[in-house]
Amino acid sequence: MAEKVPPFQQIQFAFAAYIRDPDHNPPPRGPAPERMKVYRELFFNNIENFLATGFPVTKSILNQNDWFALVQGFYATHRSNTPFFAEIGEQFLDYLQNEREPDSGDPPFLLELAHYEWAELALVVAEGEVPDPSANLITDPLGQTIHLSEVAWPLAYRFPVHRIGPDQQPSEPPEQATCLVVYRDMSDTVKFLEISPVTYRLLQILEDEGSVAAAECLKRLATEIGYSSQGLAEHGAEILRALAERGVIGAS
Repeated sequence: MAEKVPPFQQIQFAFAAYIRDPDHNPPPRGPAPERMKVYRELFFNNIENFLATGFPVTKSILNQNDWFALVQGFYATHRSNTPFFAEIGEQFLDYLQNEREPDSGDPPFLLELAHYEWAELALVVAEGEVPDPSANLITDPLGQTIHLSEVAWPLAYRFPVHRIGPDQQPSEPPEQATCLVVYRDMSDTVKFLEISPVTYRLLQILEDEGSVAAAECLKRLATEIGYSSQGLAEHGAEILRALAERGVIGAS
């Protein structure tokens, strides 16, 4: 026989259900309606303010009703699997990607834009260190064994998410994907750098394989894209220097 839920827990469940979704759940018996409204607004506004801070561009490209509907859907239906406030952004992204039914009025880049904004937010608190500066990597990049920074994420999107805003909202993706690396630098500032598909592939190799000899990595890339090994090495040396100066890669 199922154990009966104690009366105080019944009140708690009713209270929480109403706070999450007052349009589909009756208020608990006892508290005055005006008091429940205060609780509802306090809880909801707290979540909305956090998401507005973490996803400011996403909010800016939606009208107010659509934004609040997006937040309300997350607030009412998503069951978070973390107690940490700093991880609400990841939970919101999970809701958008895996739970929410797309709306016909959604911008076609909505999920990619939200992912990009989440990445910037997540790197602020991500564990990991920026590689120590290496003089050898600047003077002789091809002679080093290189690795990707623990706080650098190569990302590829169909849309140019780093340029999207209220006045720039593409309806169709361009022919070439947008490749970025989002990273945290030595001053703990999160930045992004637009990179070529070849540089993105280079960072993918480092992300997948760890430390790799720079010269061998460039030879492998040249084979993949059907380019001269010597030509790519000359161009690649400058790319490695630029990435090292930003703290995106380090020398092992």
